[in-house]
Amino acid sequence: MGCAIHPQPITTSLRVRGAPADARVTIDDQYLGALAFVARRGVALPPGEHRITVEKPGYFPFDGVIVAEEGMAPIALEIVLERIPE
Repeated sequence: MGCAIHPQPITTSLRVRGAPADARVTIDDQYLGALAFVARRGVALPPGEHRITVEKPGYFPFDGVIVAEEGMAPIALEIVLERIPE
């Protein structure tokens, strides 16, 4: 009897950078860490749509959708949150 091999889907690399460094990064409702940490580490996204949120108290949040496809070049995002005026 042979073993069935289930290939893993090819992921797309997401590179995020920006400010403030301690803003919280969430992808698909899963907290990944501070923006500086995620920028250093990168993220491997499986194919499909993914919601990314970057937020910090006192700043307008970033909320967007990324579409990853197999064989796609790495996705680069620069996110700079804007301070909420007082």
